[in-house]
Amino acid sequence: MVANQPTPGRLKPSSIQAIEKVALAMFAARGFDETPVEDIAAAAGVSRRTLFRYFASKNDIVWGDYTSLLASMEAWFDAASDDRHMFEVIAEAVTRFNRAQSDGPEAHRARMQLILRTPALRANASLRHGEWLAVVARYAARRLDARVDDLGPQVVANVTIAATNAAYVQWLRSDSTDLDDLAKVIDRTFDMVQSLHELEVK
Repeated sequence: MVANQPTPGRLKPSSIQAIEKVALAMFAARGFDETPVEDIAAAAGVSRRTLFRYFASKNDIVWGDYTSLLASMEAWFDAASDDRHMFEVIAEAVTRFNRAQSDGPEAHRARMQLILRTPALRANASLRHGEWLAVVARYAARRLDARVDDLGPQVVANVTIAATNAAYVQWLRSDSTDLDDLAKVIDRTFDMVQSLHELEVK
């Protein structure tokens, strides 16, 4: 019996973060596929059963408390001024999301490398992207005075995920472990999104 187990529906954010931190360190040392869930649970000081109350699968551990982070991002969108350019607001939201998800730039870099380079996690990422797309589409729908499933909000949401992934890849190609550098790449990326027509070869 593990002490201080959270009751169903009341999972502790601190426990989620602790398990995630242990797992990321083990994945970095051993590799994702080579790290059994049982070893993660033992290292985190919880039972296998308890671990699966926090995370539906080993794949989900890498994403941490993703649902809460998305809820925070959506709340920030709701409070953002409509006087700012839509993609400027989205760029700041992406930067905020990355800072909130990180327990340090090196850990965040390791997380992103793991997701982008592990086939099982890339497949899982498509599900997470669906949740992300929905949040951005709802914001875009409000800004465009459209329905969420209209073409405009859907284009904005899909451009956002593509631009964000491009920014991640660019950051990972550098030697930087500074989240400020990631923020600069995100800003440059969304500046380019707003002026894609200017990139046409003359």
